[in-house]
Amino acid sequence: MHLSRIVPACAPYLNSVRCISCNSAAVVKVHRSIYSRRYPTMVVLPDGATINISYHEPRRIIKLPLDLSLLSEAERKARIEKRKPKQKIRIEDDVEEDTFNANKYLKYIKKK
Repeated sequence: MHLSRIVPACAPYLNSVRCISCNSAAVVKVHRSIYSRRYPTMVVLPDGATINISYHEPRRIIKLPLDLSLLSEAERKARIEKRKPKQKIRIEDDVEEDTFNANKYLKYIKKK
């Protein structure tokens, strides 16, 4: 009798039996006959490096968060300041009273 008939294919208590599935040799790509839908996505690491992956959701870019504990104090304060909402600058024009008089220009209008 063969060992595969007695013991299930994925027996964790035996070191000689390997659990073989459709992803067992997935080094470069997933080897399976039916693919689930994957979308090309770019992952941006905290140091700025990028990696192209296939992702299960349709996203273009995924940016991984930066660990603030690894930054210097000045860089940390600059990052936190960038997160705060910027205040809108209000420019108020001081408009003096309008001194325009349309009656001065009536002589230039031609009558039909």
